Amino acid sequence: MRFKTLAEWLAWQENLHPKSIDLGLSRVSLTFRNMALENPRPFTITVGGTNGKGSCVAMLDSILRSAGYKVGTYTSPHILKYNERICIDGRPVGDERIVEAFGRVDEARGDATLSFFEFGTLAAFEIFSREGLDVQVLEVGLGGRLDAVNLVDADAALIASIDIDHQDWLGHTRDAIGLEKAGILRTGRPAAIGDPDVPPSVIQLAEEKRVPLHRLGRDFGYETALESWTWYGADAHLANLPFPAIAGEHQLMNAATVLTVLQLVAAWRPVSAAAIRQGLRAVSLPGRFQLFPGDVSVLLDVAHNPGAVKILAGHLRRHFGEKRIHAVFAVMRDKDIAEIVGSIHDLIDRWYLAPLRVSRAATPEQLVDIFRTLGIAEVDHGFSNAETAFACARGNAQNGDLVLIFGSFFLVSEYLAHAA
Repeated sequence: MRFKTLAEWLAWQENLHPKSIDLGLSRVSLTFRNMALENPRPFTITVGGTNGKGSCVAMLDSILRSAGYKVGTYTSPHILKYNERICIDGRPVGDERIVEAFGRVDEARGDATLSFFEFGTLAAFEIFSREGLDVQVLEVGLGGRLDAVNLVDADAALIASIDIDHQDWLGHTRDAIGLEKAGILRTGRPAAIGDPDVPPSVIQLAEEKRVPLHRLGRDFGYETALESWTWYGADAHLANLPFPAIAGEHQLMNAATVLTVLQLVAAWRPVSAAAIRQGLRAVSLPGRFQLFPGDVSVLLDVAHNPGAVKILAGHLRRHFGEKRIHAVFAVMRDKDIAEIVGSIHDLIDRWYLAPLRVSRAATPEQLVDIFRTLGIAEVDHGFSNAETAFACARGNAQNGDLVLIFGSFFLVSEYLAHAA
């Protein structure tokens, strides 16, 4: 065994491969074959998309566990601890088990280098193969077609949404990005997509692969009432459903897509209406419209691309329209930062630009230049760390104001670690 502790393994993995993101399956597929897992593919639901992936995984997990199934989930990135990425029945796998899996991946890779994400994905497959799972729910890391998660053939696929993000790797149009995300589709196996405007490339690929593709607004949908909602599919519906416990009106789109996928796999993994209701009530997911109420309330959200930030802006208008908002912000430099800021700045009274200890992050100085081009002057920066940015925003806020912390997962993680 190369290392004894999880921390040692993770530090080593960060520098094993020359690129932090290196899409392609040649290196990772060879290692996967060499691992010779006894059960490499438990019943699998693969979840892709631009925004909403984490929420859909959380809802699938909660509902399936409420139905009595043993469920493994693989997600990324994590908020507080790496172990959150690999969960069984809602509980993160312990350090010792992950270290054991890393050792097996290391033995199988030979001279091949693996990225940080690829190493973790293979470790999750190794762990899940030995757990006797009823279902594994796998979240795509980036794109779909060339993502390491796509090594495993999905029994059903869910694409939550398609928007412009990660253009350097996936393309610059919704059609190109959609084609990459649709790479998780498998011939003859069902899929649901929760985007109301499906790119033609996705529809064409589904037709070529004879995929029964169920589309929001055509094959399924939802209606809302004051205290409940109704899901309807091609030949079924469920009324008087509780709203998902994850905040945000957009979560109903995700929930409707989740229920559609569950209907599509009902012949193999049936769930009752009672399990659906219980799962929707019980679902939780940190960092998505996560509110800490108080004299000065704090709202966390990991919105880090234009589509997600527009949804966040709508949430602020509906629920915090009368409040002064102090926004602590950080984001990766490969994002469309000008569009992100431009879509929400009219709601923000003052900005606080937090530094992150991440090489891919935009520096506060780079952000200031973008803010200046947008004519935004109410900006504080020069903080030594994110914690001092949080403290400054909280110190300037008055009773009744809102402190909004959004952008990078790393920023939200820093706040939650500090709050804990």
